Amino acid sequence: MNNITVLGAGVMGHGAAQLFAQAGKNVKIRARRESSLEDARELMTNSLKIMVEKEMLTENEMHQALARITYTTDLHEAIQGADFIFESIPEDLEKKLDTYEVIERIVSDDTIISSNTSTFPLKELTQKAKHPERFVITHFFNPPQLVPIVEIVKGEKTEEHVVETTYKLIQEIGKNPVVLKKEISGFIVNRVQVAMLREAFYLMEEGVATAEDIDVAMKGSMGFKWAFCGPMESQDLAGLQTTQAMVGKIVEDLSNTREVPAFLKKMVENEQFGIRTNKGFYEYDDHGEQAIHKRDDHFLDLLKLLQQKG
Repeated sequence: MNNITVLGAGVMGHGAAQLFAQAGKNVKIRARRESSLEDARELMTNSLKIMVEKEMLTENEMHQALARITYTTDLHEAIQGADFIFESIPEDLEKKLDTYEVIERIVSDDTIISSNTSTFPLKELTQKAKHPERFVITHFFNPPQLVPIVEIVKGEKTEEHVVETTYKLIQEIGKNPVVLKKEISGFIVNRVQVAMLREAFYLMEEGVATAEDIDVAMKGSMGFKWAFCGPMESQDLAGLQTTQAMVGKIVEDLSNTREVPAFLKKMVENEQFGIRTNKGFYEYDDHGEQAIHKRDDHFLDLLKLLQQKG
């Protein structure tokens, strides 16, 4: 797995391309527009420069990584000779199916095709595939060059060697892969996240706490602990008898709504999309540039610490 093709130069695409290049892989990144490729080049360069400043990379390693990346708007050129294809195009099923059809006409039978989707199951992604056994989902998290985890999801027809090879590749680029035993909507992280968000939204609706209060509370508790011991280990350390008592006391009182809260629908209707429109749960005046920079700076510090801890 030395020749990697990344389809899509957006947030997920360029972040993944950077990771593969840092790990010594030859990377082709493809976007439909030259301007998207230029943006990706600038973002990757800036990201690597910050890592050099934080002494996570040497300047020579940064230049070597950038030299391994080739940019193209030609799909055929991008996928020629690829060992592994990372598809990160917009979440439009027909566009993905059309792209896979082109890929399968050109690449060898040994090429692994992966998607970053968290929207479509493999059964849908491979409905027209000649070789569904070589498809897999590799779900990275934003920003992919910083967040350590990657969820690997196999379909009913995915061959085990494809999963094993993908697992090793994800490890090679410095990530922690987890393989789902079976495919389920939302995978692991988003299912747990949505469950937590449902309760957080409920607390806001009931006037228990503001968005800022909830953020402060979670950053100083779960956010603080879960970086080094997840929810299951945390309960072991606390004592499962305590967990049983806590769950038994609270679980019946939790929100069980299956609807998106009315206030969130109204925010979206009013184009309060968050940083894109400078207003969401918070207000911004720079499309969130400072907030993103601050977040990524903290993430880099945490990533550096995690790497030092092994």
